[in-house]
Amino acid sequence: MSPSTDCIAALATPVGTSAIAVVRASGPLVPELMKAIFGATPLPRTAQHADYRNLSGMLVDDVLFTWFAAPNSYTAQDTLEISSHGNPYIAQKILEDLIARGCRLAEPGEFTQRAFLNGRMDLSQAEAVMDLIQARSERALLAANQQLRGSLGRKMEELITLLVNILAQIEAYIDFPEEDLPEENKQTMAAGIGILLTGINQIMATGHYGTLLRDGIRTVIIGEPNAGKSSLLNRLVGRERALVSPEPGTTRDYLEERINLGPHTLRLIDTAGLNLSPSPLEKRGIDKTFEQAATADLFLWVIDATAPQTILPPTAARHMTPANTIVVLNKVDLTPHAALPSPIHFLIVKASSLTGIGIDELRLLITKVADSFQIEVGDELIAINARHAVALTQATQCLISAQEKLTTSTATELISSDLRGALNALGEISGRIDNERILDQLFSSFCIGK
Repeated sequence: MSPSTDCIAALATPVGTSAIAVVRASGPLVPELMKAIFGATPLPRTAQHADYRNLSGMLVDDVLFTWFAAPNSYTAQDTLEISSHGNPYIAQKILEDLIARGCRLAEPGEFTQRAFLNGRMDLSQAEAVMDLIQARSERALLAANQQLRGSLGRKMEELITLLVNILAQIEAYIDFPEEDLPEENKQTMAAGIGILLTGINQIMATGHYGTLLRDGIRTVIIGEPNAGKSSLLNRLVGRERALVSPEPGTTRDYLEERINLGPHTLRLIDTAGLNLSPSPLEKRGIDKTFEQAATADLFLWVIDATAPQTILPPTAARHMTPANTIVVLNKVDLTPHAALPSPIHFLIVKASSLTGIGIDELRLLITKVADSFQIEVGDELIAINARHAVALTQATQCLISAQEKLTTSTATELISSDLRGALNALGEISGRIDNERILDQLFSSFCIGK
């Protein structure tokens, strides 16, 4: 896919009334547009104040415009940014005039796509642009910023360089069989592949953390009926989100609410109470509780301090570990010296959802557990997405196949084929392959104007 040479334009700020609106245009037509609209071509990266008049000569607005000269722009093409008053009608009129002057409306993500095609960033950095826009927590923002600055690309380059070196050794014996080359050292090559597999596994291990950053930590509030699960949800959310009643079994279905806690985003899920003798309707709610437990990242196990019960149904308990579970001994305002009847190996906080006792301690503990989910590769914070995971899995399969062939008398050409398959798979992450379908699908998820 070659970079487009036409001129595109789009609104670069959200639709709606605001202080300013920014309309962006990019392409070879930009210098001509500036001269036609503003009468001059200013110094690059210097904001200029001017009237914006449309093709009919009618004054549209009083604007600031800035020219980013190629190749020193976001897209590596000549780019014009026009800042108008934040009336949506004004921004639309400017955009319509740019289109009338020869631009076309940009497709979703097309500015970033041009930046990638013109070599301003690799594909993993382009994806980080959308992660940055959609980040809802401090950690998500940090990970997106690091990837935008090439954290994943640098790790991939290390792996690709090692793989290319191994492949070059093998293909030397294929291309120059009659040359006086040293004897093939298959053990060294196999060891190199082992290093590659270790590096890929380290990166793949960040996949789940990437999901947590993008979607939030699935935090399931679980426990017996009337233990105070809904009250805890309301206390953490800071408002009456869930219906609270002294009657057991009030919650028949799960409720979900997102909150930011410290540097993390949590998806709090309040579930139906685990009644050991449920009615048919309660059983349906409990079944949904088990479904939520199966996909939980973090559990808040709420136990009523006035009648503590530390036994859970095996269907839920098998997903709970000391690394992902916090016990909230609730209602301690009613029994200050409450204790669990039997020891458990989970973190415990004594709290009262009604009065707020222990809630600050609980928040700190949740943050500490959530911190432990972070995975770093060397000194880089990396959080791969599903597309990266598929490519890394393909590369792993090819490398394992090559490693197995190195232990047999398999033809060198077949080993080379496996290694090339791995190289192509790794190349997909940074965009070193020309695959229009992958690129079109990726950039179509971007917002217009980015």
